[in-house]
Amino acid sequence: MYRLLLYIVRSLNFLINTNSRYVGKENLLKDENYVLVGPHRTWFEPMYFAMGAWPKRFAFMAKKELFKNPVLRYILEKANVFPVDRDNPGPSAIKTPVKTLKNTDLSVMMFPSGSRYSDELKGGAALIAKMAKVQIVPAVYQGPLSFWGLWTKRRVTIAYGEPIDISDIKKMDKTGVEEVERRMQEAFKKLDNQINPDFVYQREKK
Repeated sequence: MYRLLLYIVRSLNFLINTNSRYVGKENLLKDENYVLVGPHRTWFEPMYFAMGAWPKRFAFMAKKELFKNPVLRYILEKANVFPVDRDNPGPSAIKTPVKTLKNTDLSVMMFPSGSRYSDELKGGAALIAKMAKVQIVPAVYQGPLSFWGLWTKRRVTIAYGEPIDISDIKKMDKTGVEEVERRMQEAFKKLDNQINPDFVYQREKK
């Protein structure tokens, strides 16, 4: 199902926006799992991240409300998406992706801010990567921020950065999490500057 959905997305993208560019694909780890992270800028950027990283497959988090519809729930589950209660995240929000990274060939894609309306990073990605003993691969999206903007054929650029090794951080306490977040923010800024030094992300209003 994952392969089929990705094929459909690629076909639609070819029809809607043929002006896509991927930078830094050599930074994607080929023989090991990792946590792919990025600042959350659009609802469709996960599709671009996944297309550029193929044949690596990912598991994703999504708000539990999406799983209420049985048809959508079936599609999401087949596409390696698992539900998370954003208001009251339980232990499964950490345990499920950690088990996925350890016991399957799936990497995990996460957006540490958790929302397109926030720049503040949360500690989930750092904790998951540490517990699973995997590296973190940063990625950024620059391009149209709305679906209709894609039809303008404006350039979409996805950049993948060098893996962030956090094995030197012995304890994932407040100080440890803040250090991982600092490294991620630094990587995002570096990638944005690499694509376009004048880029400024303007968040959409709620």
